[in-house]
Amino acid sequence: MELNQYLDLFIDESREHLQNINENLLELEKEPTNLAIVNEIFRSAHTLKGMSATMGYEDLANLTHQMENVLDAIRNNKISVSSSILDVVFQSIDDLEAMVESISTGGDGKRDVKEIVLKLAAIEKGTEFVEETNEVKNESDQLTLRYDEYDYTVIEQSVDQGFNVFEIKVELTASCILKAARSFMVFESLEQNGEILKSNPSVDKLETEQFDAVFYVTFITKIDNSEVKNVIMKISEIHNVEITSFDLNRIKQENEQKEVMNEIAAAKKEVAVTVAPENEQKNKATAQSNSKTIRVNIERLDILMNLFEELVIDRGRLEQISRDLSHGELQETVERMTRVSSDLQSIILNMRMVPIDTVFNRFPRMVRQLSKDLNKKIDLQIIGAETELDRTVIDEIGDPLVHLIRNALDHGIEKPEVRVSKGKPETGTVELKAFHSGNHVFIEVKEDGAGISREKVLEKAIKNKIVTEQQASTLTDKQVFELIFASGFSTAEVLSDISGRGVGLDVVKSKIESLGGTVSVDSILGHGTTFSVQLPLTLSIISVMLVELQKEKYAIPLSSIIETAFIKKTDIMSAHNQKVIDFRGKVVPLLFLNDLFNVPVESENNTDGISVVIVRKGDKLAGLVVDSFIGQQEIVLKSLGNYLTNVFAISGATILGDGQVALILDCNALIK
Repeated sequence: MELNQYLDLFIDESREHLQNINENLLELEKEPTNLAIVNEIFRSAHTLKGMSATMGYEDLANLTHQMENVLDAIRNNKISVSSSILDVVFQSIDDLEAMVESISTGGDGKRDVKEIVLKLAAIEKGTEFVEETNEVKNESDQLTLRYDEYDYTVIEQSVDQGFNVFEIKVELTASCILKAARSFMVFESLEQNGEILKSNPSVDKLETEQFDAVFYVTFITKIDNSEVKNVIMKISEIHNVEITSFDLNRIKQENEQKEVMNEIAAAKKEVAVTVAPENEQKNKATAQSNSKTIRVNIERLDILMNLFEELVIDRGRLEQISRDLSHGELQETVERMTRVSSDLQSIILNMRMVPIDTVFNRFPRMVRQLSKDLNKKIDLQIIGAETELDRTVIDEIGDPLVHLIRNALDHGIEKPEVRVSKGKPETGTVELKAFHSGNHVFIEVKEDGAGISREKVLEKAIKNKIVTEQQASTLTDKQVFELIFASGFSTAEVLSDISGRGVGLDVVKSKIESLGGTVSVDSILGHGTTFSVQLPLTLSIISVMLVELQKEKYAIPLSSIIETAFIKKTDIMSAHNQKVIDFRGKVVPLLFLNDLFNVPVESENNTDGISVVIVRKGDKLAGLVVDSFIGQQEIVLKSLGNYLTNVFAISGATILGDGQVALILDCNALIK
C-alpha cells in the first residue's frame, strides 16, 4: 500500500491529537479525579498509536503505547494522578511532538525514547517516578543488565584459569572537584594489577564527568579482595570502595528472567498494535458520517485569493468605464457584479480565517512549565480564543505573543512570598484576551504583577541615551512606558533564559508593525501591566480613502482615519516651527504631503482653505494636507517588491480602475 499519499493527513491529525492531549492533561491537573478527561486523552492516544503503527513509525507507536498503558492504569484506578506523573507524561508528549515535526520535515520520525519509556513503565507498575530514577541507578549497582554473551565467555574463561572477577563500587568524596581525573587514576591503578572488563557509566561519560560521585567497574585480576581495595584507597578523594565477587549463576538467572519479561511486553505490544486498526476503522466510519469539513491546502487558498485580487482590480476598471459611458444596462450589470463579488470576497476572506486559539492553545502548557521554573504560582485565563484572524497573520503572531507572556511571567508577576507581603493573593493572574473591533483584532496580555516603575525605566533610558534628562522630565507616564520598546532596552538586573536573554520588546514591536499592527503598554505601579496589540483582520484587501496630490493619487487606510475636514488658511497656527491646527480642542500638527513626497507642482491651490485628513496612531493625531478627496474604495494591497523595501511612509501600492498606480500611505510612520 502506498502510504505517502496519507502522510499529510497523518501529520495534520497527529498534531490535532497531540494538541488535544496537551489541553486535556492541563484540565486533568486541575481535576485529577475526573475520569471523563482521562478517557478523552486515552482516545486521542489510542488513535495516534494506531495511525503511527499503520504508517510504520515504530518509535512513535511504542511511546504512545506505553503512555496509553499509564492512562489505562489511571482509568482503572490502579494509580492516582499526581504532578510528578503528569510531568513525565508531558515529557513524552514533547518527544511525540518532536517525532511528528521530524516526519513533517521529511525525517524518519526516529528518536531515542528508551529513557522515557522506562519512566512510564515504572509509573504503570505503581512505582513513583522519583524511585524510578533511583531504580535506574540501582540497576548499575549490580550491573545486572550490562553483560552480553561475549562478556560471559571472557568471565567463564578467566574463572577457569584461576583469576578473580570482582564488581567494584567506587564512591568519590562529595567535595571532589576533578571527578574525571580521579576515575582515570582508579583505572590506571587497577590496570597495573589486572584487566578492566566493563565500567558503568561508560569511559566516555566518565571522561566528560557525566556521572555523580559513584561509578562501577568489573575487574579481572590475580590479586585478592583486600589488595584491590588497598590499591584504590591509596588514591586521594576516594570516599568508599565496595567489592563483591562475581556470581555468574545469579547474574545469568536475573538476565533470563528479564528477557522473559521483555518478550511478554513485546507480545502485548503486538496484540495492541494489531487490534488498533480495527477499532480505527469503526472510529473513522463514525467520524466520516458526522464530518462536515474538508481539508484544503493553504497554498490553494492563496492562489484563489490572488485570482480574486485580480478580479477586484478589473471590477474597479469596469466601474470606471461604466461611469464614463453612462450606459444604463452596463451600469446595472456592473452594480450587480460588484454586489456578487463583494459577497464572494467575504466568503474567501472567511475561508482564510482561523480561530486565534490555534496560537493560544500552546500557552497553558508553556505557562505551567515556566511557573515551575520560576517558582511562581500563576493562573492563566484565556478569553476570546474563538476570535478569528487571517491565516497569514496567525502564522506570524505566535512569537511576539510568546515573548509578551514570558515577559509578564518573568518581570511582571512577583514571587508568592512577595505577593503575600504586599497583601495580594499568592497566585498571580495572567489574562490573555482577544476581541474584534471594527476592521481590527485586539489581543491583550494583562497581569496583576508589580507594574512598571517610571523611575527605573527613565534611569535606564537616560543611561542608554534613549532620552535626555531634559526630555525625561516632560514625558507623560504612557510615553515613559513606551520607552521599553526601544532597541536593546531591558530592566532585568540579571539575564534569564525566560525573558529572552536581552532580546528586548523592540523585536516584538517591529514584528507587529510589519503586520500592519500596533502595540502599546499601560501600567499601574504595584497593580500590574497590560500590553495591547492591534492587528488588521486581513492583509490583502483593505478599504481606503483615495486622495489627490497634484496629478498623483494616494490611498490612506480607513482604519487610521478619524475624519476629513476643510480648514481655512486663517485657522493654521505655528508652534515650535510646526504648522498646527486646533481640532476639537486638541492641537494637531499638519503634515504637507506634497512637500514630504516631493510631488512636482503642476498648479497652485488658489482656494482660501486646505483639505485635511485627520489620522491617528494610538493617542497621537496628525492632519495630512492633500489637494483633494476622490472617495472611498476597496483596493488590493500589493507589496513594492524586494527593491523598494525601505521607502519612507509607503506600505505598498495598488492598481486603480483606470490602470493608474496609487501608493498606500503608512500613517504609523508619518506620525512617528
